[in-house]
Amino acid sequence: MKSVSDLGDLRGKRVLIRCDFNVPLDGETITDDGRIRAALPTLTELKDAGAKVVVMAHLGRPKGKVAPEFSLAPVAKRLGELIGAPITLAADVVGESAQATVAGLADGEIALLENVRYEPAEESKVDAEREDLAAKYAALGDVFVSDGFGVVHRKQASVYDVAKLLPNAAGHLVAKEVEVLKKLTENPESPYVVVLGGAKVADKLGVIDNLLKVADTLVIGGGMAYTFLKAKGYEVGTSLLDAEKVDTCAGYLERATAAGKQILLPVDVRVVKELDISGRYASEVTIVEADAIPADSEGADIGPASEALFADAITGARTIFWNGPMGVAEIASLASGTEAVAKALAASSGFSVVGGGDSAAAIRNLGFGDDEFGHISTGGGASLEYLEGKVLPGLAVLEGEN
Repeated sequence: MKSVSDLGDLRGKRVLIRCDFNVPLDGETITDDGRIRAALPTLTELKDAGAKVVVMAHLGRPKGKVAPEFSLAPVAKRLGELIGAPITLAADVVGESAQATVAGLADGEIALLENVRYEPAEESKVDAEREDLAAKYAALGDVFVSDGFGVVHRKQASVYDVAKLLPNAAGHLVAKEVEVLKKLTENPESPYVVVLGGAKVADKLGVIDNLLKVADTLVIGGGMAYTFLKAKGYEVGTSLLDAEKVDTCAGYLERATAAGKQILLPVDVRVVKELDISGRYASEVTIVEADAIPADSEGADIGPASEALFADAITGARTIFWNGPMGVAEIASLASGTEAVAKALAASSGFSVVGGGDSAAAIRNLGFGDDEFGHISTGGGASLEYLEGKVLPGLAVLEGEN
């Protein structure tokens, strides 16, 4: 992949850059601006180089329709505050407003196009539809920079197709993410511990399958742990369970044992009888052994003995990757397990990587600083697919694939 410096003198050139500004919002208030901050090094370099910077980004899932609640207006405001310069927001993506906004840019100025997912063709499965939209994007720029790592696993017009139409390069964020993930897949320093959580076991099966080849220990928490506990023959009450994947999980447990690897599961859990995640409500929390979950209760966080077990594995590791909370971390009474893992990672002397998404949001909500960890990925899904060994279209196109 080329870097920004490989693009030559950018003064006066229109640099089309894809960023990932899919930030969480409370109304119009951004509750975690980590993804915007992550884009600042590349945007600042382009601005200082005198480029006319045209930013493409998405927010939420408007599904090809203009939806005011998914406008990038809050992002434009916050980006301007962080970079110390006004950011012009076009009223559309490739229409008259976008064209006029780009035409009016002076050297060193930054404009933000409206949400690219307002365009139906952005996420189209039909190549010709995406390519037609990409041509309209390309007409707004002279060169293309890919710096939205959170979307490089998507074959979308603003990620993949436009990169084929303009001289392209990876921004600092994408280059850094790839460098870090290579450390996790190409001869990682041992002991290598992978901590996986989150709700759905199906989302992580590919990662488990691939990382069993290189990791020494897999630590499994979150909602996905209950399918593994069921695979051990435990009853899991009303906990999250993917019944179709029980046999698969049992196979992974056997495979790990045969290979001399370790899959650590919770030995105790925090359970509740009532849980409403959207309403941030949980009934009284009880701690039970992992093999004694009541039939009328749901596992919603790992217990204190599991916290100690998981922290011990993390503390002794030289390389650690973590993706997914250990419980319903949005609710204070069920955030203890996630906080314990975060503390162990922060205290570790090993190389630690937090795999974006819910994990990154959780640690920031718990008050941890980004500088307490080796690296916080901006792309949960992208980092997982990379670790699965999949080809990521947005990276492949930067490496010359057509």
